[in-house]
Amino acid sequence: MSITDYLSSLTQVTDQKEEHILAQALEIGLRQMWREEMLARYLRGDISREEAIELVGIEWVGLADEQVDAVLEDIHWALKQ
Repeated sequence: MSITDYLSSLTQVTDQKEEHILAQALEIGLRQMWREEMLARYLRGDISREEAIELVGIEWVGLADEQVDAVLEDIHWALKQ
């Protein structure tokens, strides 16, 4: 499905104008990009865990921690082989 198809479908099912949907998409995308950058800063050690929690919330920081732990566990397992 192309972006044009998504936009057309959303205008039909939500009965909203394309401009409104595009503005929402931009806002959602920017929010996600910002959150990912804040989490990357946390994982690089540029900001503290507490600051990251204040910025993006404990749920996102917890998920990032779990993902790092899983990757490190996989690497540790692979190095044992």
